[in-house]
Amino acid sequence: MDYLHFFSPVRISRGQGHPAEEIDSVAEAMVFLRKWPTGRRGPVYRCALNCCSAALSGQMSAEEARKAFTGFARITRLLDDDMALPMAGENMASVYALRR
Repeated sequence: MDYLHFFSPVRISRGQGHPAEEIDSVAEAMVFLRKWPTGRRGPVYRCALNCCSAALSGQMSAEEARKAFTGFARITRLLDDDMALPMAGENMASVYALRR
């Protein structure tokens, strides 16, 4: 099941006073998503859940599922600020556009 591990973990921050949580596999992302409140499960949630399910069944890569889960964390404002920094090959304009 090593192929289900993310290349780099997704850091979730629930705010000051709470430790950041690192999600480093599709299975951990699924556990996190299944605990998400039912009333807050919108289209971005469903996309992340579907992508993680597809990765678990071998229809999608773990990195594609990671991108969907990262998008969910960003939209819900759970993505740790350190994770919002651009990766190699990205420019700051794309990061600022995502934060708006």
